[in-house]
Amino acid sequence: MRKQFNVLSEDREYLDSLNLPWEAIVSQGRNWILIHDFPLPDGYRNQQTTVAIEIATGYPRAQLDMIYFYPDVGRNDAAKIGALSHRNIDGKSFQRWSRHRTATNPWRDGVDNLSTHMALVEYWLEREFKIRPRAVPV
Repeated sequence: MRKQFNVLSEDREYLDSLNLPWEAIVSQGRNWILIHDFPLPDGYRNQQTTVAIEIATGYPRAQLDMIYFYPDVGRNDAAKIGALSHRNIDGKSFQRWSRHRTATNPWRDGVDNLSTHMALVEYWLEREFKIRPRAVPV
């Protein structure tokens, strides 16, 4: 697995605790963490995916934002997931979920890190079915 840039020790510990293959790559001049074989909750057509997180310049003071998946993540009921687009990362078209922190859940310098961002990602994945539990397929 590629380790093209240094990862903070607390992030490395978190990534290693997942027991999933992960990489720290540079793609198009940006630093990315790729977590392979990431399990998805029930309700998605894929059982697992690769997750990409852009490590922003200035991180950990600067916040992590959004999440990217390859291959695309879709619902079993074929209902459309909102606020999606695509971005080329490492030669692949990753699906970008435009999800962000809110004023009631801001980035906390010195507290938040990759593990707390991934907890938010898991919340976003589960929230998709809480917002529209019985969505009508498109």
